[in-house]
Amino acid sequence: QVQLVESGGGLVQAGGSLRLSCAASGSIFSISLMGWYRQAPGKQRELVATITRAGTTNYGDSVKGRFTISRDNAKNTVYLQMNSLKAEDTAVYYCNAQRTTGSHWGQGTQVTVSP
Repeated sequence: QVQLVESGGGLVQAGGSLRLSCAASGSIFSISLMGWYRQAPGKQRELVATITRAGTTNYGDSVKGRFTISRDNAKNTVYLQMNSLKAEDTAVYYCNAQRTTGSHWGQGTQVTVSP
């Protein structure tokens, strides 16, 4: 099993920045891909960004150029630096880790961007 604990969410004004962290524990040796997803009220969960163990990244179109995902394999932690935040970035952000045996989710952290 893999346990994921997110931190760093909160309230910020539009144009501001936040950094989310996700610490993984448990059977982390088999994690291949980690990422962030988000879900706003009344909407489906959507991709924010993913990163492979080698550092290859992928971003959702709505966050390209504003968000940066990074990964510290020694600390088993993935980060999401969010800059130039907009009101439409308001959502619960979930950390995800993928193994060949399945996908694991954190409990989520709320990010609220005031206009």
